[in-house]
Amino acid sequence: MSALKDTIKSDLTTAMKARDEVTSATLRMVLTAITNEEVSGKEARELSDDDVITVLGREAKKRREAAEAYDAADRPELADRERAELQVIAGYLPQALSDGEVRSIVEAAVAEVTAGGASGGAAMGQVMKIVQPQVKGRADGGVVAGMVKSALGMD
Repeated sequence: MSALKDTIKSDLTTAMKARDEVTSATLRMVLTAITNEEVSGKEARELSDDDVITVLGREAKKRREAAEAYDAADRPELADRERAELQVIAGYLPQALSDGEVRSIVEAAVAEVTAGGASGGAAMGQVMKIVQPQVKGRADGGVVAGMVKSALGMD
């Protein structure tokens, strides 16, 4: 079992003993998402820490989008709940990269790809292939894609 999954399970037990309803409910949802990922596909598998981080990133994105939707619908109490859940999940994700750090990674990848003569959509795919493993779980994919497009002049 992944060390991160073990940590989440032990933190769930601690949250339940402390009667922390938001944390325990959030960790239950996260563990369910991890279990669903483990049993999806043709055969069950054990997730690595990287796979668990991917699941956590997906869950965090759901919370961010839900909070925005609740804000747009003028439901601040539900938006606050989603943000509280996001805070719990964020505690298990790696430290997020700053815009400057992401920009430098993107610029290095663009320089490498354009030196090979690629341009347009093909270059975008090649750059994303280089950048994605470096920022996985540490930067929003949409923001990264936007930076790549602007660096390639595809705005």
